[in-house]
Amino acid sequence: MTITRTKHRGAAKPICLLAGGRRDGHGPYREVIAAAFAASGSRKPVVACIGAANNDDPDFFDWTSTFLGTVGAGKVALAPLAGHHAHVESARRMISAADVVFVAGGDVEAGIRILDAVGISDFLGDLHARGTLFIGISAGAIMLAQRWVRWRDPDDDSTAELFDCMGIAPVVCDTHGEGDDWIELKTLLRLCPKGQTGYGIRAGGALRVAPDGTVTPLCEPVDVFTQEGGKSSVVKPGKNC
Repeated sequence: MTITRTKHRGAAKPICLLAGGRRDGHGPYREVIAAAFAASGSRKPVVACIGAANNDDPDFFDWTSTFLGTVGAGKVALAPLAGHHAHVESARRMISAADVVFVAGGDVEAGIRILDAVGISDFLGDLHARGTLFIGISAGAIMLAQRWVRWRDPDDDSTAELFDCMGIAPVVCDTHGEGDDWIELKTLLRLCPKGQTGYGIRAGGALRVAPDGTVTPLCEPVDVFTQEGGKSSVVKPGKNC
């Protein structure tokens, strides 16, 4: 599919990080995404989907594109970055022409590995700086943030280590992890410098992140944690939007 540019780019726009994780799918996000689409500057925004975290799974893309269409998207296309159908130059053209880039869920580390392998993260950061709107859901939301955590040995907590994500949203966050008391986010924070703040976006919730790092919780409370000299502890509960 060929997508043509629909608008002139402007200043960097807020990033919308969606937790996902609800049985009703994208249900809580209709108003959030509609508002984001309006901020894109296009009445029927062209959306490029990045499915690296789920290896460009076609079923996931079909479900996502159908939903985005009901919320007001114009053309929705999957940028081919993963699997047998990957074509990086086609993906770059598609993403460049889009009003909105939607980063889908799956596995954070696998998704970042693919983006690093094709060398596209800096390109995406440049597009955001020039005014392309970015939305991420679940693992895609974490990928848009600064960093995440992995374990060299899943059974040995001492092997936890940080790795860089896309860094488009100037925060660290986790999504729908309230059921296990945000264990991954807390582990991440223990490896960060003192004073680092982390945001736990509950299932069905969202976080709007301005380019200057100002955050606004949407739909559900957001749990806020901070690194305090080797351990993470709750600073304050999130507030409803």
